[in-house]
Amino acid sequence: MWRLTCVSLALLLCVQVCGQAPLNTRIVGGVDASEGSWPWQVSLHSSNFGGHFCGGSLINSEWVLTAAHCLPDVSASSLRVYLGRRTQQGVNANEISRNVTTIIVHTSYDRNTNNNDIALLRLSSAVTFNNYIRPVCLAAQNSVFPSGTSSWITGWGDVQSGVSLPDPGILQETMVPVVDNDQCNTLLGSGSVTSNMMCAGLMEGGKDTCQGDSGGPMVSKQCSVWVQSGITSWGYGCADPNAPGVYTRVSQYQSWITNNIGQNLPGFVTFSPTSTCQSVSPTSTTSPTTTKTTTTPKTSTTLRTATTTLSPNQASNSCQRRCGERSDFRNRCNCNHRCLINCCWDYKKLCSKSRYTHKQVFIVLFSNSDFFFFSLEVFSSVCFLSLQGFSR
Repeated sequence: MWRLTCVSLALLLCVQVCGQAPLNTRIVGGVDASEGSWPWQVSLHSSNFGGHFCGGSLINSEWVLTAAHCLPDVSASSLRVYLGRRTQQGVNANEISRNVTTIIVHTSYDRNTNNNDIALLRLSSAVTFNNYIRPVCLAAQNSVFPSGTSSWITGWGDVQSGVSLPDPGILQETMVPVVDNDQCNTLLGSGSVTSNMMCAGLMEGGKDTCQGDSGGPMVSKQCSVWVQSGITSWGYGCADPNAPGVYTRVSQYQSWITNNIGQNLPGFVTFSPTSTCQSVSPTSTTSPTTTKTTTTPKTSTTLRTATTTLSPNQASNSCQRRCGERSDFRNRCNCNHRCLINCCWDYKKLCSKSRYTHKQVFIVLFSNSDFFFFSLEVFSSVCFLSLQGFSR
């Protein structure tokens, strides 16, 4: 572990702790993550969603990094952040939780293009680091992640489009290679991947993030340090061939992060495939008291299978089709005709002009149920046809 010289009035030396995962011993592959493998991974819960809806990463003792698109209809008072969690059901012996006092969404975040899809959450109180709860290092502004760079993605999202992670909801992991932006733009549509984004995935498909993984980290290892390169943002389907996942490029936001946090800054590491281990050192971070526990071994297999192909009839009547494939972010949403809270943003946008007609349909329900069901079916069909051509 490296030591950093820290200049302050009372503190002259602090120990670098970001990017360290003492319980992580893997090399490749993976499905179920072992306890403590990714100690910076957090689970975001909200009363608006009835449980987990997005991921995030701990970047110092008080701040969490996540995606802006996770937070359009969410207030700080409704949020609860879980750290040290492995399963969404059952007991997590190493888990703690915090409320959120502040949400900072990038002022230039664009819902239509997904550009600047980044946000910060301030925890209600600082956490103490241990082997199960630690901050990740962040990619500094001059970092380089060439095509093929091995990158790990983690989350509690769907295991296929529209297929939820089965109980008990164990944190999932897999490794995917970086895909350069030029190739990604060719695959996903020219100009859709900006310089503030990066891509990762297999050309044959089969491994990817999916709905429910939004806001979570994509990390790469440099020597013994894990560095967050990306934030799970968006994609076409889940694990489809020739459709890499798209991630917010963290290195573009070093100044934005430091300006908003102000003090107790995260550790930034300049990631480069040519770096020597002696040169890997975060620019700044501080360490609360750390406790030690016994290291446990890891096993690994594979994470996701390719997305299930639906027949045209299934697709036209499926919330999975409307909300999941080629029409949504990597967070879960309620895809329904009413477009209430947590409705898919693109679906809400395309259907919002029909809301007045939609309300009239519900009034008819009480006087003529046959007419109501007929009207609802037509409304759904028209809206679905509009969505098929919608590209984010």
